[in-house]
Amino acid sequence: MDAQHLDLLYLIVAAAVATYVTRFGGYVLITQLKNIPPRIESALNAVPAAVLTTLVAPAFVYGGMDVAAAMLVAFVIGLRFSALRMLLVGWITVMMIRHLIM
Repeated sequence: MDAQHLDLLYLIVAAAVATYVTRFGGYVLITQLKNIPPRIESALNAVPAAVLTTLVAPAFVYGGMDVAAAMLVAFVIGLRFSALRMLLVGWITVMMIRHLIM
C-alpha cells in the first residue's frame, strides 16, 4: 500500500473515530442531565430541519430542471396530502420531465 492510500485510510479512520466520539459524547451528556435546558431542547428540535436542508438544497440547486420541478411539485403536494402521495407525485413528475422533455 503506497503512502497516498495509507493517508486516505488514516483519514477515514480518524473521521470515523471523531464521528463516534461526538455522537457517544452527546448521548452521555444528555443522559446525565436531569432536565434538558430550554436552549438545548430548542437546538435539538432544530436538527431535523437543518439536516433536511443540507440534503435538499444541493439537489435543488445542482440537480437540474427535472429535480427542481419535482421538488417544487412534491412540496406543494406535501402541504395537503400524505408523504407517500408526495413521494409518488414527485417521482412521477421527474420521470415525466425526463421522458417527455429531456
